[in-house]
Amino acid sequence: MSGSISAAATAATPGCHALWMPANNRQAPLLLYLHGARWNVKGSSPRIRRLNDMGFSVLAVDYRGFGQSSKTLPSEASATEDARAGWDWLARKAPDRPRYIFGHSLGGAIAIDLAASVKDESGVMVESTFTRIADVVSSMRWGWLPVGPLITQRFDSVNKVAAIGSPLLVVHGSADPLIPVALGQQLFEAAQEPKRLILVDGATHHNTQTKAMAQYRSALHELFGLNLTKSRS
Repeated sequence: MSGSISAAATAATPGCHALWMPANNRQAPLLLYLHGARWNVKGSSPRIRRLNDMGFSVLAVDYRGFGQSSKTLPSEASATEDARAGWDWLARKAPDRPRYIFGHSLGGAIAIDLAASVKDESGVMVESTFTRIADVVSSMRWGWLPVGPLITQRFDSVNKVAAIGSPLLVVHGSADPLIPVALGQQLFEAAQEPKRLILVDGATHHNTQTKAMAQYRSALHELFGLNLTKSRS
């Protein structure tokens, strides 16, 4: 591939590690990537590379308590602080370029919180995410088994999503066994226009993006007005 991932040492708060993957096009839009609770930026690299391949320059942040970031106990507050620090780093990196926010799973909740609190994002994408943590736990017979410290937090996205002032893309797999598709639909319904919902038939929690690349590209053009140049040759 033509892009390469490198450390962005100044991307976030002290103790927070991030990876930077620029696109070939120096005028490419910027994207902040926010991962889920079971992953870090290293484990998320295939998804990061696909977004880079779409034409974004991507900054992926490991919240404190994840990956190579400091081993402190993560919380909703610290994760949102780290996301905001990454967002501000992108603004300093290229203040003249549009910035977008992407969140997968739990990262979708962090993305919505960030987008609801800033006014300078050009668009938001959330994939395989939910209304609030309590709804995920109650929707499953044994709750969300791969828990962890962040699962004890509220992440009340359904009451924040309407505050987003930019176009919103919600993507969800119809066969997601961890976060029921109904929660993604409810989150979408609570959002304001302009918005788009992509339901990927047969996709699970982890392969939604690979099954929906053409739908992603169409939505990026129709919802965000983007005509992106691929990063890979």
